[in-house]
Order: sequence, then C-alpha cells, then structure tokens
Amino acid sequence: MDISRRAFLKKAGIAGAGSATLAAGIEEAVASGPVPHSDEWVGVLVDLTKCNGCRRCEAACKEANGLGTLTKEDLADVSVFETHRRQDPRSYTNVNEFHCPDGSGGSKAVYVKNNCLHCVDPACVSACLVKAMQKQPNGAVTYDPWKCMGCRYCMVACPFQIPAYEYDKVLTPQVRKCTFCMNEGNPHKGGVPACVDACTLECLTYGKRGDLLTLAHKKIREKPERYIDHVYGEREAGGTSWLYISGAPFEQLGFAKVKSSAAPRLTEAIQHGVFKHFVPPIAWCTILGMAMWLTNPDTQDEGGEQSPASVTQAVGTRTAAAAVSQPDHGANG
Repeated sequence: MDISRRAFLKKAGIAGAGSATLAAGIEEAVASGPVPHSDEWVGVLVDLTKCNGCRRCEAACKEANGLGTLTKEDLADVSVFETHRRQDPRSYTNVNEFHCPDGSGGSKAVYVKNNCLHCVDPACVSACLVKAMQKQPNGAVTYDPWKCMGCRYCMVACPFQIPAYEYDKVLTPQVRKCTFCMNEGNPHKGGVPACVDACTLECLTYGKRGDLLTLAHKKIREKPERYIDHVYGEREAGGTSWLYISGAPFEQLGFAKVKSSAAPRLTEAIQHGVFKHFVPPIAWCTILGMAMWLTNPDTQDEGGEQSPASVTQAVGTRTAAAAVSQPDHGANG
C-alpha cells in the first residue's frame, strides 16, 4: 500500500492530537489523588508470632456466617496444613502453615490467617458496576447479593485474590468473602468479629486502624529481636484494615507483593480520563478512525489520497456485490 508523505503526516498529526487530548484527560484524573480515609475505621492487628494454628477462628467464622461447623476432631486434624488453602464460598478465612528458617540452621512453623483485608481504597468496590460491593462508614467492605449481577469484576480487580464465587449454584450464585461480620443475620454484626472473639492467644487485636498502627510499631520498637520492621497492610495496595506483624519476612509467608498505591487510583484515572467532558472519547474515535484509514487499501488512490466520491463509490460497489451474492429465498424461505 502506497501512502503519500503529505497524507501520512496529515493523518498522523490528527491522531497525535487525539492521543494528546486523551492523555491530558487521564493526567487530570490522576491528579485528583487518593480517596479520603479515616484512622477511626475499624481494623484488626494480627500478631503472627502468637498464632499456634488452633484454627478456632475458622470455626467461629463458619458458625457466625452460617457456613457449617468444625468439630473438635476437625480442628485437631493437622493434615489440613499439608496443602495451601485459600478462601472459598464456604470458608471466609483459613489458617495456613509455613516453615521458615529460625536462624540456627533449623526451621520453625509460622501460622498465617487469611481473609479479606478490607482495603482502605478497595479495588472490588471501584470495579463493581452496581454497588454490590460497598465501603461502610466504619471501614468494612461489604457485599449485597441483591444488587450483584454476577459479572465477577470484583474477583479480577482484587489484588489479593480474595472474593470467591458460587459456581455450583446455577440460579442464585453469590460472591463470597469476609464482611467483617457486618452481614445480616450475623450475631456479631457491628461488634467484635467472630474470629477475634474466638482467639484465646491474643493473636488478633480489634480496634481503630490508627490505634492498631501505633500498637504495631510500638511492639516492633520494643522487641526488635521478635519482629521484622514491617507492618503489612500499612501501605500495601493503598493500605488495609487488617494489619500484620511477623518475625519472618512476609514474602516467605505467602503474602502478596503489591504496590503501595491503590489499584483504583490507576483504573479510575483511566476511566475518568476517557470520559472527561466527553472529549477523550472523541479522541479515541479519532485515533481508531485514523488507524482504519491508514490500514485500509481500498480507500487509497494512487497518490495516497482519498476523495469523498471514491468512498461513496466503494461503499456502493460493496453493497451491490453483497446483494448479488445473497441467495433469493423468496416466499418459499
């Protein structure tokens, strides 16, 4: 395909202007900054150096959310630690066992409780088109099944891969995850979560997020030989309401390595930039139109230019050809 230099520069210039307009819209949206958050939001500080893997938190969670029961025999079964478990529609939290170097040539068992971290700026809430996922005034991220349309965008958006979907339910599937015991029918609604209430080792501390961060850093400062100097959840993914302190590096304990910026700050910036004043959508159309123009050989004349008449003639020729090629079924269909 031959395109004249003048035609190429003209079309490339139009496409470049469209790209600049689009980029300006995205840049303006990014400049809006992070969403406001409050240190008064509730949270939980998890001290992994105290957890012994009793799994009473799992049993309490199941009972409070109507997900079944775990007997004493179930809790005594240590074979569950042989495989790495994650959340599913019947289990909002679970405890996994990891073996980390103890500094003396041996290893020690570290037990890690996993559940929804209730992000400060949750990606699942940002991705939900129908507001089934919502950030509550106390900081909890909850789910309303009556609003959910089953798109599962929240599952894709979550940087910690937490939400689980009931694929086995054909008619009434739901997205399942920890709601901080804020769901209807939960006896702990609005109070101390069931898992925290069941922990007898004080591994889980419930309170305001700001106070928990202060407590976490105080523990690390007072016992540097016991803890690494890192509070997981303070900045990860923009911050979370579940915070962790540990004696072993978090990368050895299955924690996701995520950026400190919240995912919605990028995704929403792109979305808002695209639709800012409806100018960038026009830019998108301009770019796509130019790309189609430049790559379509049927619309080019010998000099690389195209006349309106040639477009009309080409369209008319294609329409006529399509009509001839279609079989005439007539009244007999």
